[in-house]
Formats: sequence, C-alpha cells, structure tokens
Amino acid sequence: MSRTTTDRTDDLEAQLERHRRELTAYAYRMLGSSFEAEDAVQESFLRAWKNFDTFEERSSLRSWLYTITTNVCLDMLSGKERRARPMDLGPARPATTELGEPLPEVTWIGPVPDGRVVKAGGDPAEVADARESIRLAFIAALQHLPPKQRAVLILREVLAWKAAEVADLLETTVASVNSALQRARATLDALDPAQTEMLDPTDAEQRALLRRYVDAFERYDMDALTSLLHEDATWSMPPYELWLQTHDDVRHWCLGPGIGCRGSRLIAREANGAPAFGQYKPSPDGSVLEPWSLQVLEIRDGAIAGISFFLDTQRLFPSFGLPPRLER
Repeated sequence: MSRTTTDRTDDLEAQLERHRRELTAYAYRMLGSSFEAEDAVQESFLRAWKNFDTFEERSSLRSWLYTITTNVCLDMLSGKERRARPMDLGPARPATTELGEPLPEVTWIGPVPDGRVVKAGGDPAEVADARESIRLAFIAALQHLPPKQRAVLILREVLAWKAAEVADLLETTVASVNSALQRARATLDALDPAQTEMLDPTDAEQRALLRRYVDAFERYDMDALTSLLHEDATWSMPPYELWLQTHDDVRHWCLGPGIGCRGSRLIAREANGAPAFGQYKPSPDGSVLEPWSLQVLEIRDGAIAGISFFLDTQRLFPSFGLPPRLER
C-alpha cells in the first residue's frame, strides 16, 4: 500500500469516526436497540468504504452517511415486529403473578449508554435536547411509527433537517415528507409518551432523590423505597412481560420473589438521558456480588415515575463499563 493510499485510508477512517456518535444515536432511535444501532453504524461504515469512490460530493459526507445509515436501518426493520416495553404489552399484574418465560430480546426496547449517543461537554441546551430524544418512553413511542415515518420524524423534529433535505435523502418529494411528518406527529400526539425529567447533575433536589433511592435500595427498606415512588410508578423487568404498579405490589415483590436482591449494591451510570444503576446482588454462596440488572429510573415532579430493570447483564454491563462482579 502506497503512502498516499495509507494517508487517504487514515483520513477517511478519521472522518467516519467523527460521525459515529450521532449516527449511533440516530440508528438507536430508529431501531430501539443499542446493539442493533452499533451494528447498523458498522455496516454503514463498511458500505461507505466500499462506495467512497462513487461519492461525488454532491452532498456533504455527513448527509451521505445519514442516507446510508437510513437505508441500513430500513433494511434491518423490514418484516420485523416493533420493539416495546412491558407496559405496552398488557396491563399491570399483581405481585402474586407467575413471572413466566422470558421473551426474545427482539421484543424489547433496550437501554443505551449516554456516552455512546450524547456528546460530552457540548452546549447544555444541545445536550438536554439529545437526552430528551433518547428517553425510554419516547423511543418506545417512535416504534409505533412505520419505518419511513419514523425516519422523517427523527430527521425533521429531532435533527432539524429541512424538508427538502429529507426528501433528497429518502428520494421522495417535499410534499410526501410533509405528509409523513403530519401523520407521525398525530400518532405521537395520540400516544402521548410520558414526560420525565432528564438527568441533571446540577440539580440538587434530583441528586438528593437519587441518594435517598440508593440508600433505601441498598438497605432494602421498603417503606423508604416506596416513599420515593409515585403512586402510579411502573416497575418492569425485561425480558419478562410482567410489570407492577402499586406500592403494595412493589413491596410484596421485593420481599417475596425478589428477596434475593436484599443486600444489593448499586453503581451509578447514565442511560437514555436518565439516572441508571448497575445492580449487583449477593451470589448464592454469599461470597461476592454478581450482576443482576441495569436499572434505569424515570423521574417526574421530583419523584420516581418508573424503574426498568434490564436483566441482560452479560451484554449490558460491559457496554456500560460495569465490572463483572464486586467483592463484598
């Protein structure tokens, strides 16, 4: 390989990497899975490598990469059922309900580390907007849209592309883009995804709430824990369909089927623009603390409106930089 070819290769790789985070965020909103989003971006970069000689620079490299990523996501979504949250699949059940069998991974909206999709140290308003657009409730609502409507809404409403730019990307007309956006907005308005507070390290009240939550959970104090929850707070455990809602059911679950979580320790992380914790519970012999769940908290009006316990720790913990075990 010549020096010129090597320099060109290194330059292209650097250019692609500059767009990785925003493309991963876009693919995550489209697909509802951080792992599929990373696969989509990797496939997009491979296609960009293969076809770079045909890139005529009629548009920016960024626009070209969004076109490729959109096509990859549309291919991946073809023929698939939409991903969901347990709350989308049926009503809350009492804590006495059998947990049932785990459903396949493709059933669920998955969490994403903020660092993979939100630019660190960016403009505070832009960071807040980025976090708002990866909230679990918003991602779940997006999955109700047909894939091309989903792309239009994300490009127009989240990324603030012009209608003509979106029309060029999708090889359609401005009128079609505007029509798709109108239908997508109507669907989201009807779904009315819950508004929750974004993680804000400068908010003293939020920090105090999270300290009280960690203290209550690690002491396994159900009175203190439920006092932090809204009356209608949700408690879900993907990959299981069962979810809980009342304080009594949360208490009964934690002190019944979930009693093995007594003695857990939490390590703080950030996911979907919200506070998150890696949860480690005692091993069967009590010698170490083992991964049990990635908890993502949703906060509304100064209290916890929902806790999602994602149990796929084998994949999630490495993704969030969490250790494989903790010493007691």
